[in-house]
Amino acid sequence: MGKTLVVLGLAIAALGLVMMFGVPLFRLPGDIVVKRGNFSFYFPLATSIILSILLTLLFALFRR
Repeated sequence: MGKTLVVLGLAIAALGLVMMFGVPLFRLPGDIVVKRGNFSFYFPLATSIILSILLTLLFALFRR
């Protein structure tokens, strides 16, 4: 449990560091954005797929 918390903490810190340098992490090509007048709709399709793959790999790694 302790190793898992350390790895998750380091991953969150790395994500924060990347975002501080201005890298757009959650606006990928493949995300659906519709803007019309007063209305805007954002559906993170590509972001959801990549996040799902990463979480699947992470959980498979910790399961062993």
